[in-house]
Amino acid sequence: MSPIYVSEVKYMIICKNRTDLQSVITKIKAQGKSLGFVPTMGALHQGHISLIHQSVQTCDITCASIFVNPTQFNNPHDLQTYPRTLDSDIAMLNEAGCDIVFVPEVIDMYPQGTQHIESYNFGSLETVMEGAFRPGHFNGVAIIVKRLFDLIPADTAFFGLKDYQQVAIIRALVEQEKIPVRIVACPTVREPDGLAMSSRNMRLNAEQRKQAVEISKTLFTVQAMVGKKSVDDVKKFVIDTLNNVPLLSVEYFEIVHQNTLQPIQNWNEPAVACVAVNVGDVRLIDNVLL
Repeated sequence: MSPIYVSEVKYMIICKNRTDLQSVITKIKAQGKSLGFVPTMGALHQGHISLIHQSVQTCDITCASIFVNPTQFNNPHDLQTYPRTLDSDIAMLNEAGCDIVFVPEVIDMYPQGTQHIESYNFGSLETVMEGAFRPGHFNGVAIIVKRLFDLIPADTAFFGLKDYQQVAIIRALVEQEKIPVRIVACPTVREPDGLAMSSRNMRLNAEQRKQAVEISKTLFTVQAMVGKKSVDDVKKFVIDTLNNVPLLSVEYFEIVHQNTLQPIQNWNEPAVACVAVNVGDVRLIDNVLL
């Protein structure tokens, strides 16, 4: 259990194993302090930091985790190339006012290995979009979030809406497992040109980064088309527009109900437009509420 001192009165505690973490959590709970939690896979950016700020404003104590979860990667290459920037991550959390960061190893989170894991069923929430193109992904997300919630009994947990479907899955997990935590979904944070902040953005080369902004530009255009064009026409417009950008290839674009995530046929329902695009070998997702 290692503190990083940033002044005479403020420090962040780094917990590298369950024992250290549980010792700290026990003290917090004994003092009756409220606990906010921000789970991450590292490679932090200002989107993550906005979640930390929200937790700091809402709760007495803020805990973050940094763990690249192997069970949610259905592509081994994606797991291998996922950015890992632990030193800068810790510095960013420290500066943002985070109180505790949990940095476990795989053995801490999967003591029986990653082959013997539980299975969750989220019905139609997990059969569309990310679930359809990344089989097993949301089961891996649910496993690690449940295990983190077991170790970190937070009052409130904060997630970014860039991963819109993931937030829906986590809400369903909390309901299924009767986990006593409040889930707060925070707005997507974007670069000045509109590109949604993502840990994967750092893998883009200069030309890919230049073209990737077309994803958000096209989604913002969709917001102005609601009610003026049919749902099918809007879908065709987005797919054709993005596929016409040289380095972009659309994996899916869907307009779905904000709660059920099922495709809508008309504009009479609360909708969200969700897209996954390959920019070279980097896969990016984004969404906008309609």
